[in-house]
Order: sequence, then C-alpha cells, then structure tokens
Amino acid sequence: MEEKRLLNRIIMNPKVMVGKPVIKGTRLTVEYILNLLAHGADTAEILEEYEGLEPEDIQACLQFAARSLQDTAFMPLITEPA
Repeated sequence: MEEKRLLNRIIMNPKVMVGKPVIKGTRLTVEYILNLLAHGADTAEILEEYEGLEPEDIQACLQFAARSLQDTAFMPLITEPA
C-alpha cells in the first residue's frame, strides 16, 4: 500500500510539462528531481529550495523511477573487455 500511496503523488497530464511525470500540484518533473539527486543535492536541499514539497514527494520520484525500470530490458552499448 505504501508504494501505491507514493505513486499517487506523481501524475502525467499532456497539458503539464508535455506529459512528463511530475509531482502532483507542481511543474517539477520526476526527471528534474532525479537529476538534482544525481548531481549531489540531498533531500533537505531540495525541500529548502522548493517550498511546499514534502520528503514523500522525493521518495515518490525514486519509486516511480524504480517502477519504470522494473520490466525494462537493457542492451549494452559498449561491452567491456573480457
């Protein structure tokens, strides 16, 4: 149930950010939040910068990304030498 509650925080609407997944009630895309985290921002910094966000919003972005990759098959672009 926790996963479903988190994922309800993420919406996709073709009229908002060209249909990219966003945090409900914002124009902050999941992609943008993940990029902030990947470049070293922590949850506290993001929450401080974007008033109204809650820690669960960031957790929902991570859950959405994990769920999106769950059934994805990957083909390596470059193979490592043996």
